[in-house]
Amino acid sequence: MHNIETLNKFLKDELSATETYQQALDKLREDARLGESKDLRPIYEDHKEAVSSLQALISRLGGTPCEDSGAWGTWAKIVQGSANLLGKEAALKSLQGGEKSGADAYEEALQETELSSDIRSLIETKLLPAQQAHIRTLDRLLAAETD
Repeated sequence: MHNIETLNKFLKDELSATETYQQALDKLREDARLGESKDLRPIYEDHKEAVSSLQALISRLGGTPCEDSGAWGTWAKIVQGSANLLGKEAALKSLQGGEKSGADAYEEALQETELSSDIRSLIETKLLPAQQAHIRTLDRLLAAETD
């Protein structure tokens, strides 16, 4: 049971990430000068893939995957909304903050001894490396912003 709860928490985070990146991509489409959508779209796709992987694993373990991001999704909308008002650098920083928070959650989960091997494997081979790659991409975009 604990494993399914953990997976559903990750699923909520990933659903929230897809919502946030969707908003960021919509904003970038509206404002062609921002031009980073080619860098952010692969991150959005990675989060969508993580959602699918988590939903499949939860179902396989006999659980019911949550369907929305809950309170985190609302928080993501508020963060992204304020970032939209403050500009691209603030938006990238809010995305980066979300990625770091996700990476921390995955690393924390790996410390748990009762984590099943299939969940551990999903985190180590797919979810955590993707988060780390996203952070590097956003670091690069932010560095370009300040040049």
